[in-house]
Amino acid sequence: MADKLIRATAADSGIRAVGVITTRLTEEARQKHKLSYVATAALGRAMSSGLLLASNMKKEGSRVNLRIKGSGPLGGLLIDAGLDGTVRGYVENPEVELPPNPQGKLDVGKAIGQEGYLYVVKDVGYGYPYSSTVELVSGEVGDDVANYLVTSEQTPSALLVGVFVGAEGVTASGGILLQVLPKAARDESLISLLESRVSKLSGFTPLLRKGKTLNEIMAELLGDLGLSILPESQIVRFDCRCSFNRVLGALKMLGEAELQDMIEKDEGAEATCQFCGEIYQASKDELAQLIADLKTESV
Repeated sequence: MADKLIRATAADSGIRAVGVITTRLTEEARQKHKLSYVATAALGRAMSSGLLLASNMKKEGSRVNLRIKGSGPLGGLLIDAGLDGTVRGYVENPEVELPPNPQGKLDVGKAIGQEGYLYVVKDVGYGYPYSSTVELVSGEVGDDVANYLVTSEQTPSALLVGVFVGAEGVTASGGILLQVLPKAARDESLISLLESRVSKLSGFTPLLRKGKTLNEIMAELLGDLGLSILPESQIVRFDCRCSFNRVLGALKMLGEAELQDMIEKDEGAEATCQFCGEIYQASKDELAQLIADLKTESV
């Protein structure tokens, strides 16, 4: 099943629903970063959450950053997702592994830690980015992002994200976001109904592993509430915007003295992109050219 995102409405447009499948892109991230099982689940959930949040932005080029910093051994993670369906991210300690939790599932909550913060930065394509910080409520990612939506954006929301990873890699990953819009937010029975239906689900990935499509999952949740699924689906993918030119620009900011030291001691420079693991090599001649450029600019 291809990685994709779909949008829908229900209850006379009083409910917004977005569903996403991220199986392939999560597997790509696992391979790029050599992630453990629990680190894969944590990053996959966060990337799905970021894509779901970004899907509701309006202006082309809009992006959302989610940074989770908890008290657990993973140390934290950062993802960057765009309205265009691209996402990237990394975990600080990708090799950390933990035993399953009492329910037999990957213990993402313990790996991230319940004490800490979720930082959200939204670049809406103009002006200053919007930022918000909320305390973690569980470290399970989905609960924490849903809490952010309720406390910071005052939007009643139900969010369900999951990743199934085994010896063969990631076989199911994705999530669904249900939000009650302002026109229906006073209908407490509608909010309770959504919360009840989501809570009864055994999880999101078990549905994918049973062969359920996003359309079928939404129909089960909202089919009796006037569900209307938009006909256009969107492809989502792991994509990093790093490049050798960006690396040279970052090295240039170090200044002449630091660049000269790299030439003399290391005979060049090596930089690794945290988001995708790509390694870039800058030769002595390329560093010397950066120094020459700096001298020219200072004249």
